[in-house]
Amino acid sequence: MQEIAENQYQLASRKRRIAAFLVDHFVMTFLIVSITFLALGPDYLNEPDFSKITAVMLTTLLLGFAVYFGKDSIKGISIGKWIFGIMVRDEDNPEVVPSMGKLFFRNIFIIIWPVEFIVLATSNEKKRLGDKVAKTIVVKNPKKPAKLPRILTLVGAGLIFITFMILFVGAAMKNSDAYKVAVENIEQNERIIEETGGIKGYGMMPSGSINITNGFGEAQLSITVLGNENDVNVGVYLTKQPNGDWQLIEMNP
Repeated sequence: MQEIAENQYQLASRKRRIAAFLVDHFVMTFLIVSITFLALGPDYLNEPDFSKITAVMLTTLLLGFAVYFGKDSIKGISIGKWIFGIMVRDEDNPEVVPSMGKLFFRNIFIIIWPVEFIVLATSNEKKRLGDKVAKTIVVKNPKKPAKLPRILTLVGAGLIFITFMILFVGAAMKNSDAYKVAVENIEQNERIIEETGGIKGYGMMPSGSINITNGFGEAQLSITVLGNENDVNVGVYLTKQPNGDWQLIEMNP
């Protein structure tokens, strides 16, 4: 059957398969992360009960992995395979798209992706472990779309991911109690008021990190203060005790 497949369809190269896998991984990771953040909401940094956050994350991760494993369900073509012009077909009958169950089972082996890469790189049949077990092959799509739409799709996916992460993470930080305490202290700092000529606002996105573990919090933020005369970047360091409020430890205007 392998000989018949090679006569009717050209097996996809390892490079195309690896590139398609990387794109799929990027897209699916973006989807899982996006769903997780949306489920948590922009105020998740203020949630005192970490068990609720864990429950939401586990639920969305399980749903996300279900989507990940079913990524080839539409005609044996995932977004990565569509971009690189390849598709999954049944080993015994390359004209047939494998069943959804077989495609799902095939992708479960992605969990052990290092092994999958090694098997694909060393297999004379250009198969990974999931292909061998599910009896599938990956071939070039003879009806692949034009190159420009595929390139634009790849670039668009990257831009959407970057934009979403910047906007959502920035919004989460601005909604955090740590950021609000930092702003309160900035607005009471005479040196900052003098350097800016009066505070008129703040930058769109603060940078830094906010970490909370078992009620203990630590935040390091860099906030752009917009002034009537000058803009100033202010670094703040805050800590938090369990069931307590955020406290300013250090501020460097």
